[in-house]
Amino acid sequence: MSMLDRVRASIPALPPAEQRVARLLLADPRSFATLPVAELAERAHVSKPTVVRFCRSVGYDGLADFKLKLAGSVNEGVPFVHRAVDEDDKPGDIVVKVVDNAVAALLRYRNAAAASAVEHAIAALAAAGQQGRRIEFYGVGNSGIVAQDAQHKFFRLGVSATAVSDGHVQVMSATMLREGDVAVIVSNSGRSRDLLDVCDIAKKKGATVIAITASGSPLALAVRGGTHVLLAADHPEDADRYSPMVSRLLHLLIIDILTTGVALRLGSARLRPMLQEIKRNLRQRRYAALAGDTDDGEPISSPTP
Repeated sequence: MSMLDRVRASIPALPPAEQRVARLLLADPRSFATLPVAELAERAHVSKPTVVRFCRSVGYDGLADFKLKLAGSVNEGVPFVHRAVDEDDKPGDIVVKVVDNAVAALLRYRNAAAASAVEHAIAALAAAGQQGRRIEFYGVGNSGIVAQDAQHKFFRLGVSATAVSDGHVQVMSATMLREGDVAVIVSNSGRSRDLLDVCDIAKKKGATVIAITASGSPLALAVRGGTHVLLAADHPEDADRYSPMVSRLLHLLIIDILTTGVALRLGSARLRPMLQEIKRNLRQRRYAALAGDTDDGEPISSPTP
């Protein structure tokens, strides 16, 4: 059932004023997704709080969340391919639309990101890194790829971290967590049974859980309160209709933010010599030196195959 179908089915159970909002929505969903709350209230002949109550009555966090999901629902693009393109788009159009769609999502995240949650997550990860505690990244499917990227980034900081994508191994890993450890769970939908089980186990073991997922998802609700952290990555991409594209970019971006923050907490002065040495050793693996390649100011020669 689509979002509009759900609203249509809920009309009989709504109060009369909220029914007027629902009918306004169904009459012109695209305009509803873009108009300010004052104009929506005026067109439906209701108060502004009634518009917000309607959004909550049909299962959303508020008007902003409702309009974000609505935009993704009414701008369907090519189902199962990409929400921003049309069937007859030329290659040049595809480039512009796909890039613009991604950039818009990143800018929305920049404006909506909760700085306090990011601060809390960085502090927990940095403390675990400094104390030699375990940091586990969990994800399945496409989110498993993001978990692997996170492991690679933290590994470069000299922090012991592991990416786990197999469901059975995730359960075993979470069972071995202790207080002071950190479990980072990445999920686009926030509905994966395996990851919800891992979250529950990690919490019972006293580990700090950091969830990178959509706000309002079961995983997001599971980490609310206590020492756990929700890093909400909201976007209009329907996980049931499209392969993760924008969502994966957002998750990778959040991992970059966390890595950068942890690096600064650990002390860039201490990390810089190690990172420089890693780069120097990696250069020796090249079979063709680029003009200007240097090793601490001295030109380096290409190794002989």
